[in-house]
Parts: sequence; C-alpha cells; structure tokens
Amino acid sequence: MLALKAAMPQLPRTEAAADQVVAVAETDSTNALAARMIADGSLRMSAHTDGVGGVSVVAADRQTAGRGRMGHVWVSQPGRCSTISYVVRLPRAVALDERLNGWLQMISGLATLDAMNRAMGEFGAVPNQPDCLLELKWPNDVFCHGLKLGGLLSELVLLPEAGSRSLVSMNESSNARNASDDGRRDDVALVFGVGLNLALGACRLPTPHSTSLQLHVSGLPQFEVLRDAIAAYEVEGLASRLAAFVADPEGQAKRLREEMKAVCWARGHEIEAHFTDGSTLVGEAIGLNEDASLIVRTPDGVDHAVRTADVGVL
Repeated sequence: MLALKAAMPQLPRTEAAADQVVAVAETDSTNALAARMIADGSLRMSAHTDGVGGVSVVAADRQTAGRGRMGHVWVSQPGRCSTISYVVRLPRAVALDERLNGWLQMISGLATLDAMNRAMGEFGAVPNQPDCLLELKWPNDVFCHGLKLGGLLSELVLLPEAGSRSLVSMNESSNARNASDDGRRDDVALVFGVGLNLALGACRLPTPHSTSLQLHVSGLPQFEVLRDAIAAYEVEGLASRLAAFVADPEGQAKRLREEMKAVCWARGHEIEAHFTDGSTLVGEAIGLNEDASLIVRTPDGVDHAVRTADVGVL
C-alpha cells in the first residue's frame, strides 16, 4: 500500500464559520496541538455574551500520535480521513457539573451526525441502501451498519489564567475541578477531537470493524470539499447546541436524551462493557440516564449505570 503524502488542509468554508482556523499538514494530535496553543495564547478563546465562546478549529491532514478514549490509538490516513479538533470556551460551572457534563460528549456526537447529514444533503449524495443510517455508539463513536466510521474525543483544558496547563478527558473532570477551583477563572476550554473516515477504500480500512463514508454513500464530492463542508457545518452545530445547553442545561439534557433515542446504536442490543480495571458487564442497553450514562440491564433484571467503558455489541 502506497503511503499518502500529507498536505495542509484547505478549509475556506470553515474559516468563514469559525473564530479561527489553524491548519497544518502534520501534527502529533490535533487535540494535543490545540491544548498547546491554548496554553501559549495563540489559539483564540473569545468569550461571548451568551456564555459560550466562538468555535476555533485545529486541523491536520496527518496525525502521528492520534488518540482515542481510554488510551486507544486513532489511525487515519491523509487525504482520506478528516482529523479536526473543535475548541470552545464554556463556563466552568457547566463543564464540571457531573450531573450534566456527560451531555457535552453527546452534543459533539450529535453535531457530527448533523454535519455529515447536512453535507450529504447539500451535495445530493444518497445512501447505497435505504437503511444506511449514521448512528452513535455510546459514548463517542460514529457508526454505520454496525461498523466504526469515526471517533470523538472530548477533553477539558484549563485556560492559562487558571494556572498551569491541564488537559484531561471529560470523564476525569472531577480532577480538573480540584485543579481549577482557585476562583481566578470562570471559564474553561473544551476540545472536541473528531476523526472521520470519509474516503477510505475497503483495502485501506485500519481494522475489520472499521468503515468509510464512501463505501455506503454515492455522489460524494472530492475529499477536500467534503471535509470542509462537514467542518463548517460542525462549527455551526456546536455553537448553537452549546449555547442552548449553557442557557438551559437541565432542559437541554432532557431534549438530548430524547434525541439520542433515535441514533443510539447500542440501544436495544445485548452489549458487553469493558472497564479499565479489567472487569466486564453484560446486559441489554436500554437507554441513557439523566446524566448521559448508559443504562445496562443485566439478566437478573438489575439496571446498571455505565459511565466509562468500552462498549461492544454481542
């Protein structure tokens, strides 16, 4: 298989929609690059009157150390996969509220589905099969026909005024609360890393459980055009969804819970959850709790809340 050369992403539509776009041909990780730029002040982190900052974008054509949740590696190929991080400034009280902040990951996933569907509609691209739907595998994967098309990684970054730089997974936000509770800063930055397989052929898929948008949809534009359109729509979707969430977190959590019912891939399936301590939980995924954790009903009829785990369908 020939190695593909990385090129600096061209994102004119995204530049018009975002506060700032930083595009590089290659980096270790767009999330890591975004965190470094937040720390040194080179990434614009504007604060808006509605409590939500504008969305800034960090994009690369190749990642040399792409990351997923729980230490997983994210493999992508230049000119075939979109690797972009979206950065937004949010009130700390919202970002660190464990009753509600699980929905921030869901918001990034729903905004990604919206962006992909809007882009396909714009270009008149149609699914090859009528049941070719984009769904979310809780908590952070884009799925199509039971295969992984994309992944999302949400991380919290303390702003420089709050002390030394810290980047943590949203699932570790309680530690971030302790690190930032000095009263000097009311906002934090959230970095949503989104990797999407858009134009991979079947022979280039990284795993047997992976897929690519072009394998399921006909009439897609060139990769560069599609990447830009999806990113621009994602900026718009994140901005509007996050503003609504900050304005009414509890009300939006209820709406998001209903919205997730239609696109939660695991719902209604027998699943196996793998936890970091090596334990597993097998049962039926029946929905989401009010805090966005997954409800798993075991054969004994007991419901369990799964907050951090790798989830696979049996």
